[in-house]
Order: sequence, then C-alpha cells, then structure tokens
Amino acid sequence: MAKAPVLTPRSDDFPRWYQDLINKAELADNGPVRGTMVIRPYGYGLWERMQQEMDARIKATGTQNAYFPLLIPQSYLVREADHVEGFAPELAVVTHGGGKELEEPAVVRPTSEMIINDYFSKWVQSYRDLPLLINQWANVVRWELRPRLFLRTTEFLWQEGHTAHATYEEARDFAAHIHRKVYEDFVVNVLAMDVVPGRKTASERFAGAINTLTLEGMMGDGKALQMATSHELGQNFAKAFDTRYLSKEGRQELVWQTSWGSTTRMIGALVMMHGDDDGMRVPPRLAPVQAVVLAIKGEEAVLAKVRELGDRLRAAGIRVHVDDRTDTPFGRRAVDWELKGVPVRVEVGPRDLENGTAMLARRIPGGKEPVALDALAGLLPTVLEEDQALLLRQSRERRESRTSDVSTIEEAVEAATAGGWARIPWAVLGEEGEAKLGEHAVTVRCLVTEDGSVPDADDAPGNVAVVARAY
Repeated sequence: MAKAPVLTPRSDDFPRWYQDLINKAELADNGPVRGTMVIRPYGYGLWERMQQEMDARIKATGTQNAYFPLLIPQSYLVREADHVEGFAPELAVVTHGGGKELEEPAVVRPTSEMIINDYFSKWVQSYRDLPLLINQWANVVRWELRPRLFLRTTEFLWQEGHTAHATYEEARDFAAHIHRKVYEDFVVNVLAMDVVPGRKTASERFAGAINTLTLEGMMGDGKALQMATSHELGQNFAKAFDTRYLSKEGRQELVWQTSWGSTTRMIGALVMMHGDDDGMRVPPRLAPVQAVVLAIKGEEAVLAKVRELGDRLRAAGIRVHVDDRTDTPFGRRAVDWELKGVPVRVEVGPRDLENGTAMLARRIPGGKEPVALDALAGLLPTVLEEDQALLLRQSRERRESRTSDVSTIEEAVEAATAGGWARIPWAVLGEEGEAKLGEHAVTVRCLVTEDGSVPDADDAPGNVAVVARAY
C-alpha cells in the first residue's frame, strides 16, 4: 500500500499544501482571537534573520530606529481624509480602559503615519533638522476578514520607515532608494526571489500617498504577492499636521515625506515561492540553520564526530545545528529537517566513520553524495552559494515562462485566470480596463516601462501594466 505523503501535493490543492507546511514545519499556529497567529521559534528565527538583514540596509541609509505607541487617539485619524478612509474598515478601537469608558477612544495602530507625524511636527523646526529619517520595528492590527497565516492576519509584525525632507526631489529619491537598495537588494540577494519592481496605479496606491513603489513576486501557483512598498506622501500629512521648517532663505515651508514597510508576509512568500512537495527550501543566505549535522546512530564515536564537525563548520562561518537526538528515529529527523528547508544535511553513521566520509544531502537541488569528512568545511560555502543562485534562477524562470504579453483585456484575464501573469500596454488598459479586470478578481500589480524599469509617472508613454490574480 502506498505511503501517504507528508504534505498535500501542491498540484492537488495549493492552499492546503501551504497550510500543511506552515503546520508541519512548525512555523506558526492560529492564535486564540480570530485572525491572530502564534509565531513558533523556527518561524520567528526566519523573521529575526530578515530583521537583521533589512535593519543593516536601513541603517546604511542614515535612518535610525525608534518606537512609537501602539494606541493612537481616534481624533488623529480624521486629519488626513484619504488615509482614514483607506483604513477605516480595518480599525480596531479601544473604548474602555481601567474599568471605565475612555473620554476619547483609542485606535490600535494599523500603521503609524498619524502619531509619527504628530511628533515630526514638534521635532522639525529648521532646515537643519532635515532630513529626519526614522524607522520602527513593531506590530500593527488590521481587522482581517479572510485571514491566512503570514499572508493576511489581524496582527502582524513589520518595520515601517517614516521620513521628512526639505524638497519633493529629496523625498522622491529617498523613496526610490529604499525601494531599490533596501527592499529589492534584500529580496533578490538574500531571499533569492525574482521580483518585478514597479509603480502602483492610482487605485492601488497606499491611502494618502501620491506614489507607491512595489515589488511583486510570483508564487508557486502563479499568483502575485506584494513583497514590500515604498511611498511618496507628498505634503498631504505635512498639511494635516502643519509640519513646517524654516528654510535657509527664512521662509516657513512644508516638509515632503515618505513612508515604507515590509512585513512577516515575507515568510509566507518564502514558503510559496521556494517550497515543494517535501517542504520548505530556505535560501542559504537567510537560513537560521544553514547546515544540520545528524548522528545516525547513538554510538559514542559517532556522537563525538558530529559534535566535532559542528565546531569545525561553525569555525568556517556556517550557521550549524548538531542533531544528536538518537532516541528519535533518524528517518523522522531527516524528514523534519527537510520540511524546515535547511539547505544542507550532513549525515554521519558508523559506516561513514569507517570510510572517513559523511553523506551530504542538499535540500535545494536534491540528491545525496558521500563527501570526505576533512573536505566538508572547505566545500560547504561553495555549495551554499550554488544553491542560493539556483533558487533565484528557478524563481526567475517560473515568472518568465508564465508571463504573457497580450494586447486585449480578454487575453489578460485569460492569462491571469490560467495561473500566470500578463503584460498589457497601459494605454490599452487604462483605469476603465483596470475596473473590468477587477470583475474577474484580477488586478494591476504594477506599472513598468517597456524595458521593465520603474516609470516616472502613471501616464508616462509606453507604460506597461503587469496584471495577475494576487494574495
């Protein structure tokens, strides 16, 4: 009788495969309040690695980390009309505290533009105070009607950057710099995800922004996922909060602003873009554990060797975990590490010791081969970089093979509903065509130029709309 698969096959039921993998790789559980989640240690370890990599890139721009309150006076939200309208359906409001009704309800932050701008208006007095570059790592709450772990949850973790500048050009260029040098660099070079950088249409941009830049990735089922966004806020919030500075010429001027963010949704993207029927495949540059050294049997010589190998590989700069739990069957442990997507397994048993070798199992391309014990520390860095490059190449090949250039709305809908993306001239589609796509649950993910770069304006000649169904 055939053995039941550990996971639902992706080709049978992609959403069920995703839920199975989140559970069996021990990434997260559903929380007690609908739409919330408990992030388990392995899932949180992935988020910590993402934080480390992005935080270094954010700080390289001159941005500093700070922290702002979770609760925001409800009156703050009425100051910028487009912003409050965009978030109104998602708000969680606190009306009682300490056993009494509050004089003014407090909103649990869905984002922090309002409270941060209140303080920016106090901190910015002169051109010498600019640019003001702030980031915070925090949680936010948006009341989610159709929750799915990591992809859409009522509470999620993120970083949100907020900046104030003296001129429109400085703000525009900083938003673009974050988009390119923080987000795109991280997603491509650490997460090994091929993405399309582009510009959101007016109907898709962030509430209160004058422009939104996005990174769109194709998941394993052909749907799109928005990875990270960077927004030009213009002077909308500066006007609402009267955030002005004294210029060099002695005039009171409104600041120009940006905001930008990325979330724990990237863990969901990691699963859906790189995962296969055996579990996750974690890019080596991201992986909290790049190599696990497994003892096959509990003999003292084997245990001593795996611990020695762990020390040797750590000294070579590899993030290593030694699995010497020989009271748990080896096959079960191997499957568990495969589910978690650890890039490399080094398996050592009594016969391997006799031969002076270990069995090297590579999760990303698959396959096993014996390798001399003394050669492992020198070989693994090369192996890990090869596998990092392979993941990126595979994600790029998937997107390119499943993206069609089309000339009509009907062809765009057909491509998207068949599990792919379409590229259609914006001059052909336009806002009216965008609305027609919405009738088929298809959206414009972003606008790009004919050569794939980010356009300077929504209506720039030659703009191309990238359309797809999306999470």
